Amino acid sequence: MRPTKSSSWFTAFAKATSRATGRPAAFALAGTVIVVWIVTGPLFHFSDTWQLVINTGTTIVTFLMVFLIQNTQNRDSEALQVKLDELIRAIDGAHNALLDLEDLEDDELDRIRLNYSSLAKKAREELRQGMRDTDSPDME
Repeated sequence: MRPTKSSSWFTAFAKATSRATGRPAAFALAGTVIVVWIVTGPLFHFSDTWQLVINTGTTIVTFLMVFLIQNTQNRDSEALQVKLDELIRAIDGAHNALLDLEDLEDDELDRIRLNYSSLAKKAREELRQGMRDTDSPDME
């Protein structure tokens, strides 16, 4: 059963904004705004107000985009984690204890990472000796 898509207005807005701002046309629009601002400099005698217009505009856009980008990043990361969890769950012999690792405390995650680092070091040593590194050794 496929989950239903989000009906949150913010999620829909964030997705649409992310798609729109990631297109070449959005970059071209931003570049055009900069060019128009530069061209109007002599008209406004490069005044403080002229500079304030671009500074304020870019600050507001940047401030709002940070939240939209973070929302998109969070959603993408969560979706990726669910997909990885499904792969772990579905592969025979995979360690189900690795499901939801992102929710562990740092010290516990570091301990697990150390186990995998040791496994990788051992595999590299064996590879240098001409052995294969394609098996699935047991974890300690």
